[in-house]
Amino acid sequence: MGRLFWKFFIFIWLGQMAAVLGTGALFWIERQQFEERLVGEDRMPPDAFEPAFRDRPPSVFEHGERRRHPPPPPGGRLHGGNPLPLLPMFAGLLASLLCAAGLAWYIAKPIRHLRQAFDAAAEGDLEVRVSPSMGGRRDELADLGDDFDRMTERLQALMAGQKRLFHDVSHEMRSPLARLQAAIGLARQQPARMEDSLRRIEREGERMNGLVGELLTLSRLEAGLASRLEDVDMGELLADIVEDARFEGAARQVEIAYMPGGMAGIRANPELLHRAIENVVRNALRFSPVGRAIRIEAGRVEGGRFRISIGDDGPGVPESQLENIFKPFFRCDGQRATSGYGLGLAIARRVIAAVDGKIEAKNKVGGGLLVEIDLPA
Repeated sequence: MGRLFWKFFIFIWLGQMAAVLGTGALFWIERQQFEERLVGEDRMPPDAFEPAFRDRPPSVFEHGERRRHPPPPPGGRLHGGNPLPLLPMFAGLLASLLCAAGLAWYIAKPIRHLRQAFDAAAEGDLEVRVSPSMGGRRDELADLGDDFDRMTERLQALMAGQKRLFHDVSHEMRSPLARLQAAIGLARQQPARMEDSLRRIEREGERMNGLVGELLTLSRLEAGLASRLEDVDMGELLADIVEDARFEGAARQVEIAYMPGGMAGIRANPELLHRAIENVVRNALRFSPVGRAIRIEAGRVEGGRFRISIGDDGPGVPESQLENIFKPFFRCDGQRATSGYGLGLAIARRVIAAVDGKIEAKNKVGGGLLVEIDLPA
């Protein structure tokens, strides 16, 4: 039984008790008045009754004494039979009306607040909250108000995220578009430099194509469209990622130190999982100093999990911004605007979360950033 049920029960029980006590009190008062009248009649002289009973049969009197009338039933009158007990009925009706009014007010008040909050939310006001207007209630209606507040907070965060995403996308698209327009204008003004302009146009087109691809991937993941799931051999997947990272790191004189442990199979989308781990490794390559190494460890851990640790010797991230690096288009203070799109780690988090995994970042003791990916084996 819910808490609201017990409140209904108490309301109805109190109403019934009030009606019973009121009815009993009225009957008791009538009975007392009736007995007082009988006592008063017994104290009157017998001659006072003789005119009223002179025409009645002699059996009414015995030995000169008046026989007492039997007491009428409760609620009856001294003369005229047994009429309806109007006063007790009115008292019970009044108690029921008061109980129903109190119960209706108790239920309708929070519902009215909820309706007003829903109307405000429908008009776009997501700042509205219901819990403060519930007072000290502790029942299902108060729980419903708390759920509404959580819903509006979540919607507010999602709307703010969408607005921020639109702003960041427009900002990211503006730069390559501006460079494209500049290259086209330069090609028209200086036909002799047409080849350089075409290379610039091709490069900016590839950049825009990559950005659009990242945005589509992020949109699919946020919509829960993780596509098909397969058993992924983590040994093969990590070997491919490390090989590509070593080829890319050789040009920057960055070494890849790979230490594999016990491998496992992961139920995931192989393409998206490959992309998520590769995004983390490429992010480490991007910020690793020249001549240093990136350390990659992978293997089974306790609890039937599979953990991948990727550490670099870069500048690290301020502690207050560690969680923000997994947000779309986020860049740390002082980070160059040309260093990626700011979507790689955001995609990685959503891919890992889609397979019931977890990804966290923390600063290393000696400097640099360590990213740990925990997956269900």
